[in-house]
Formats: sequence, structure tokens, C-alpha cells
Amino acid sequence: MLAAARRQHQRAGHWRALSAFCSERDLLFNLHDVLKIEQTLFATTPRFAGHSMATVSEALSAAVALAEDKFAPHSRLNDAHEPHFNPESKTITMNPQVKTALTAFYEAGFGAAHADEELGGMQLPQTVCHALMFPLYAANVGSITFPFLTVAAGNMLRAIGTPEQHRKYLVPMLQGRFTGTMNLSETQAGSSLGDITCKAFPRPDGRFDIVGNKMWISGGEHELAENIVHMVLAKVADPKHPERTPPGVKGISLFIVPKRRVDADGNVQGLNDVALGGLNHKMGWRGATNCVMHYGENGGCVGELLGEEGSSPPRWATRATRRRCNTRATAGRAGRWTARTPRRRRWPSSSTPT
Repeated sequence: MLAAARRQHQRAGHWRALSAFCSERDLLFNLHDVLKIEQTLFATTPRFAGHSMATVSEALSAAVALAEDKFAPHSRLNDAHEPHFNPESKTITMNPQVKTALTAFYEAGFGAAHADEELGGMQLPQTVCHALMFPLYAANVGSITFPFLTVAAGNMLRAIGTPEQHRKYLVPMLQGRFTGTMNLSETQAGSSLGDITCKAFPRPDGRFDIVGNKMWISGGEHELAENIVHMVLAKVADPKHPERTPPGVKGISLFIVPKRRVDADGNVQGLNDVALGGLNHKMGWRGATNCVMHYGENGGCVGELLGEEGSSPPRWATRATRRRCNTRATAGRAGRWTARTPRRRRWPSSSTPT
């Protein structure tokens, strides 16, 4: 897949603006000469024994080609025409180029670059995966946000999910059939977990009824994939006394709440009473949706417990730390664009708003 993407890029002869700030040579130099990944990773870690600098170079070349051909051309269009909320249908209208780019991203295998081979992944080290994402973030941070969030949610699922949950949710996420989100914040609770009011009521079948609202949820709604797998923090409550919840962070658990239900065989079913309330508008990352989400307004939102009940806060803190690291890296990539891009750069005609 990677070789085919590279050949297609060479034949097309598309815009090469990314070479101004994303040097394959520099990235390879850091991986090979500075970090010496062949000696420190490939030769010492059985998990990565099947890789070499040749495969890394090929993958990086394909990533740069993908960034130049599919992501960079509509970056300005994302800023000029951000996602639009249709209140009557509660749907979102987005630039069609976003879906085209994400389809190419997953067809090239980058959505599973970090994942185990048995799950269909490339099983590459995280260091290499970050290098592969560098040109994609730099080219179009808005569009690449959807896979970025999916990888983060998938890592949490992979770490503490059951084999059945891996099969139902993780594998489709790695394939790009499903995307993922993380739901922590609420209108009255930013990073203060103890203030959340979203509740989870136990059901006889072992699942939970989810009721509550979430705010500032990136990637919370779109039509880019078959399904959206929301990772939702909620407090477990007694249905007989819904107003009684443990104080502070006690009782907070993590739940898998899909937009559309998934049966035991992995088939996507009907809607799961997950509703879009509206869009928030940020100064940056305007190509990505940032949503107000409503869960269980009609009493029909069902979620599955992920991990042990009441164990979410420390796990979430670990995930938040990793995401902050990725955010800092993203800012660095965007900064290189700003520093090296002329103020009046000529963009491809396909990205010019009409």
C-alpha cells in the first residue's frame, strides 16, 4: 500500500510546498543518526525485529506524499468554510475533501501503523509513528484531528478493553470504519472531574444506561465513518436514587458509548440516542468538529463499561498526559508552517473557496 501511494504521488507531480518545512532527510537523520532506532529498537526489541530503516524510509515517503496530495490542498478551505451545523436535522455539513483525505490515510495503513500485526497493524515504534504523522499535522491539522482522536481512544480501548470489545470496536477503528472520541468536559466541569454530572445506571444485562451532556467534544459528530465510538466518563448511580452520586471522583468510570449500536457479531445497528446539540467555534483547528453532545435524552443510550468500575481517573490522567505531549508536537509542526510559509503563499486552485 505504501509503495503504491508513493508511485502514484511521483506520477501525479503534485504541489511540493511541504518540502519547504518538512524534510524527509531531516526526519530520517534524527531517526537513524540521532536516535539510532536500528540499534536501540529494531535490534533489541522482538516486537520491531521485522523492521528496518528501508521500511521506515518508504513509509515516511508515503506519508509526505499523502500530506501533499490529499491533506495540504484543502487546509485553507477548512479554515474558510468550517463545519456547519444543521439544527433541523441535527447533522453537520463538512468539506468533502476531508473524507477523501481520511480514506486515503486509512487505505495506506497509517491508522494502524502503531497497532499489533494480529490486529492488522504495522507494529511500528511510537517514535516512528510520530515521525510519520509530522507531515500530516503540518499539512492540515483540522482533518488529521479525526484519526488522531481515534488513535487516542483506541489506545485506551486496547489497554483495558476485553477481547470482545477489541473485536467489536478497536479493529474497525484501526481500519477507519469507526472513529473515536474522548468525553470528559461538561458545561460546568472543564478539567475538574469531581464536578461532572453525567450518570451511568446499571442494567440487568450488565450494560449501563448513560444520561448526561458533554461539552467541547472534538470529532463528536460527522459522517466520515460508519460509526463514532465515544469514550465517556460518567458516575455510576442507583436508578432508584439518581440524585445520589459519590462525591468527588469516587464512582467515576469509563464507558464505551457508540453513536450506533454494535451487536455481538460486530454489525452496526440503529442509533443509540446520542444527539448533537451544536458546534463550538475555535480560533484554530477549524476543520474539525467541536461538539455539544447529549446522551440519553430519550432514555435509550446504552454504554459498556471499559475497565474496572471506578478506575477511570488515574487512567484518564495517563491518557491526558500523552495527548498533551501530542498537542505540543502538533504545535511545533504548525509553527514550522508559520515560520517558513510566505504571508501570501499561492495555494492550489482546488483549495480556493468558491
